[in-house]
Amino acid sequence: MKQIFLVEDDTAIAKNLTRLLRTEGFAVTLASTQAEAFTLLDGKRFDLALIDISLPDGNGFTVCTEIKETQKIPVIFLTATGDEASVVTGLNMGADDYVTKPFRPRELIARIKAALRKSGQSSAAFELCGLYVDTAGGIVRKDGKEVFLSALEYRLLLVFISNPSNVITRDRLLNELWDAAGEFVTNNTLTVYIKRLREKIEDDPANPEIILTVRGTGYRLGAEHA
Repeated sequence: MKQIFLVEDDTAIAKNLTRLLRTEGFAVTLASTQAEAFTLLDGKRFDLALIDISLPDGNGFTVCTEIKETQKIPVIFLTATGDEASVVTGLNMGADDYVTKPFRPRELIARIKAALRKSGQSSAAFELCGLYVDTAGGIVRKDGKEVFLSALEYRLLLVFISNPSNVITRDRLLNELWDAAGEFVTNNTLTVYIKRLREKIEDDPANPEIILTVRGTGYRLGAEHA
């Protein structure tokens, strides 16, 4: 799983970005200040950084410089609309790309995947019980045959893939799908999506091995994950 370093001081933006990235199969580490970013960089390795240019105790340019000197990973700046001078400064300092706020989620994910591919850090494939998922290409195969999932079925699958060791509650799944769909997802709807997904990826949907039910809590991924 690829590690994204998010440096963003706006609580609402940080929350929404974290949720979006996790549903796309990324792990996210958040820093809300320049100082916090430096502390985290000192002890952890990342695959890509998303950095807000404006921070309460400094700016993202200094964070970018530190990253480029120590980790050699792609950096994408999050910048305010029309701030051309900041964009030019960021690119001159070694940033790989920039995305203007407010941004479209699909565009941001596309930019992230492009930067990872360019740097040779594209997401690794996931395999379990004959299921193969290429998160970079958005391809799903079962026993070698391509499986066609709806957008929400795919996002649901990505939630499990990005949390291979965790029990995921129904409430969390509801929140993830609601955010992804832009519409209210009920408990009954979630049950239907789980059923449909199992019918497409399980050898025996009545006795699932990939998406397991944890009675009274939620679901978890099968144990023999790659």
